[in-house]
Order: sequence, then C-alpha cells, then structure tokens
Amino acid sequence: MSRDPAKRLVVKVKRLSEDAKIPQTANKGDVAFDLYALEGYVLRPNERFAVQTGIALEIPPGYEGQVRPRSGLALHEGVSILNSPGTIDSGYRGEVKVIVINLSSEEFAIKEGMRIAQLAIREVPDIVFAEVDELSDTERGEGGFGSSGK
Repeated sequence: MSRDPAKRLVVKVKRLSEDAKIPQTANKGDVAFDLYALEGYVLRPNERFAVQTGIALEIPPGYEGQVRPRSGLALHEGVSILNSPGTIDSGYRGEVKVIVINLSSEEFAIKEGMRIAQLAIREVPDIVFAEVDELSDTERGEGGFGSSGK
C-alpha cells in the first residue's frame, strides 16, 4: 500500500548511544515498530528490568507512543512488558526504556541488539471532561468486573 508522503507523521529520533538502533518495522504494512535492546541482561524468573534502548523520541503533540510486548517473546519465552502499553507522552524527551518481566520458570537472556518490544504511534483526541449531575442510562448500567459472565 502506497501512502501519501505529505500525510506522513515525522517522529524525530535521537540516538543516545552510537550502538542504538532506530525503530523499524519487520514487514511492509506493519503498524508497530521494533524497539531494540541496547544492553544484554539475564532476566531471572519473575524478575522485572528496565531495558535501555539508547533512543529518545520527539513525538508530535496530539500523538502518543505505546510500548507493547512482542507476541513471539510472550508466547515462546514467557517474557512480557509491564505497564502495557507503556505510554510515551509527546512532551517526554528522555530515553525510551522497556520494562520487561520474565513470567517463565527459566532465565531469559536479553541480548544487545535484540528486538525487545514494539512501538506504536497513535493519535489522541483533545479531551475535555465535563462534570455533570447525571449520566445517561445504558443496558449495562453500573455492572462492573465480571458482570457480563466468565
């Protein structure tokens, strides 16, 4: 699918290390970009670790970055992302880090340069909260956790 270059969103990337990799898609048409580990680390079972990527982003106002797990790591290795999706606000200029957790019973070796997570850039609406005395009725009403069945 060919996209109009005039409609492309530019997200500026700053390498904080010469070994850092710029996010990129694995396949044409992918909607999320791979994020790469800048460092190696052995993640023990049930351990959390913030993996450096060595990059900082300038996401335009009106957009956010979402750091998401890679499905292959989740399925095959039991490694996922905490705080998922992790939000990168448009005003943040620090290093992008990926908070990983090892949910398996085996150690997992993070290798420098490996694809550790995915980054999606999404438009966010300009929201205004309006305080009211009453909300409209719905079929669900106040039914919360588990109210629709198992």
